[in-house]
Amino acid sequence: MKEFWENPYVLTAANYSVVILCIVLALVIFELVTSYKNWEEIQRGNLAVAMATGGKIFGVANVFQGSISQHNTLFVMVGWGVFGFILLLISYFIFEFLTPKFKIDYEIAQDNRAVGFISMVISIGMSFVISAGIG
Repeated sequence: MKEFWENPYVLTAANYSVVILCIVLALVIFELVTSYKNWEEIQRGNLAVAMATGGKIFGVANVFQGSISQHNTLFVMVGWGVFGFILLLISYFIFEFLTPKFKIDYEIAQDNRAVGFISMVISIGMSFVISAGIG
């Protein structure tokens, strides 16, 4: 059985499947912490929400990329990926805290594309920092 899990095709498929599930779970968590409904807003054409959500997806995927490249077991990869996701989520709250003059969620829900773009860049940028630090 050990040989089966060491097969690079099996390992790649396992990593892919687990990361897809983790991204879906991350999106559910982000849906719970934002005041707007991501997919309803995207369906209505809200580009700010699409950019912010796309940044979150890219960010979570990038964190797991770092975890996959640094760890050789599925369990450890998931553990570090989840830790990285938590740090990414904290980055979101820090962004909200550092902008006391307006509410990030409100602005994104109102299709403020500048705020959506900054939110996307923060998610992507911090994911690179987190990915580099996963060890």
